[in-house]
Amino acid sequence: MAHEPNSARPADPGQLDDDTLAFARKVFQMARGGETAELATLLSQGMPANLRNERGDSLLMLASYNGHPETTKVLLEHGADPELQNDAGQSPLMGAAFKGDLAIATLLLDHGAQADSRGRDGKTALMFAAMFNRVDIARLLIERGADPFGVDAAGVSALDAAQKMGAADTAALLESLRAER
Repeated sequence: MAHEPNSARPADPGQLDDDTLAFARKVFQMARGGETAELATLLSQGMPANLRNERGDSLLMLASYNGHPETTKVLLEHGADPELQNDAGQSPLMGAAFKGDLAIATLLLDHGAQADSRGRDGKTALMFAAMFNRVDIARLLIERGADPFGVDAAGVSALDAAQKMGAADTAALLESLRAER
C-alpha cells in the first residue's frame, strides 16, 4: 500500500532526523512554557493543534496543565480537542482539576470539554477536584453537569475519594448534595 502524504498515522521516531526531533521537542516546550505567540504562528502555518508527545500529552494538555490560559485559548481556537486524553487516560480538564486552576477549567469547559468525561479507569475531573480539595472547581463541574454521585471503575465516588484524601471542603460540599437528594 502506498504511503499517503496526509495520513493521520504518526511518524516513527526512529525514522525522524535529529532536526525534526529537536523541532518537536521545542514545540512541546513552547506549550509547556506558555509561548503563545510562537505557537500561534506555527498553528496558523498549519501545525496540527492536536500534536502529541511520546506520553500522549497533547499541546493543550501541556499548556493547560502548566497554567497558561492564553496558550490554552489559542490552541482551543485552532481546533485542539479538549477531550483528547493522554496515554494515562487523563484529559486537560482532569489536569486542571488536579492543579486547582479554575480559570483553565472554565476555559476548557467553555470550549467543549465535557464536565463528566471519564478516563479509562472511570475517574472524572470532579473526582480529581474532590480528592485534592478543589472546592471551586468541584462546584463549577457540578454546575456544568458533572454527576456528583457517579463512581469510577472501582466503585469509588467523588465523596469517597475526598474523604479518603482528607479533603474536608469538597467532602462537605458533596455530603450536602447527598443530603439534598
